[in-house]
Amino acid sequence: MMSNNRSLIISSLLLLISLVGLLLSVNEALAQELPPTGPTDDQVNAIAKQLYCPVCENIPLDVCPTQACAQWRELIREKLAEGWSEDEIKTYFVAQYGDRVLASPPARGLNWLIYVIPPLVILGGIYILYRALLAWRQAPPTPVEGAQPGEQLDDDYVARIEDELRRR
Repeated sequence: MMSNNRSLIISSLLLLISLVGLLLSVNEALAQELPPTGPTDDQVNAIAKQLYCPVCENIPLDVCPTQACAQWRELIREKLAEGWSEDEIKTYFVAQYGDRVLASPPARGLNWLIYVIPPLVILGGIYILYRALLAWRQAPPTPVEGAQPGEQLDDDYVARIEDELRRR
């Protein structure tokens, strides 16, 4: 009878060990299949990269080390978890802190000059360079009569003065 009890205990222990092993493997499989809860750091930083810290000057929100920025990144995470879109989050921050928090200012008011002036300056520079190259390629002016060899007078006013001086 003792031997029957031992074999029953051993088989019960083996069954218990195998059940625990089975539960642990199922738990690991479930943990791997479940998607992460809430927005990821990459999703938060994608939006934070487009915003500037309202406290610090010229520091993007995703890399700013201040406690305030950590709180604002957490606020972005909460808004994403609630289902807010990227534009809604940016609009929320603009309403709270103004246009200065945006990495690229909206094209309204005087901000549109930021988008118009640089291309105009580049086009103006290209035009000036083109005109200068044309002027440099033209033949040098012919010398005025009575001028010393090698000396070129290209101004009519100077030529008239030289003529009047020779006449006297």
